[in-house]
Amino acid sequence: MKNEALFAAVPNLPELAKTADHIDIKTISGEVSLRQFIANMLSYNPGWVKFLYRVRWFFVRLLGMKQQGVPQEMALRPEDVSFVPGISAAFFQVQMAAENEYWFAAASESHLTAHLGVIMEPGTTQNRFHVLTLVHYHRWTGPVYFNVIRPFHHIVVGQMIKAAVKRPLRLQEA
Repeated sequence: MKNEALFAAVPNLPELAKTADHIDIKTISGEVSLRQFIANMLSYNPGWVKFLYRVRWFFVRLLGMKQQGVPQEMALRPEDVSFVPGISAAFFQVQMAAENEYWFAAASESHLTAHLGVIMEPGTTQNRFHVLTLVHYHRWTGPVYFNVIRPFHHIVVGQMIKAAVKRPLRLQEA
């Protein structure tokens, strides 16, 4: 799916993309539902990511900003993923969503707002997931901050989407 068609698939996304300072799109396929994909993605929090958040804590202090803390480890289930605008999802807040189609959430800080979105293209055996990151800078610290973390952003999001397409292990019945 081309970017124009991708953006047109979600109401308000063309306007949001038009004003974005940075857009990143990563695509992956898997045999999971949109809800499972989002639950797996938001639950991904290995030790090396926690370490990056600790490093971020010092970095944002250098820029005169504050970090609310290190995201807590959580194991979301598909039914825990809200599609209701205004409801929290990890450290994001749901902005717009449609079951089995798309899900967008945002996290806003003093220096920037980051939108994380997933658009699903249903398939016969696998679904294709387009994961979008749209960043809007608020002040001079936004581009400074984001350009320093950008390489890590690509690595973290890449690993998140790989984890997101893995089917959850089911407990063996006794």
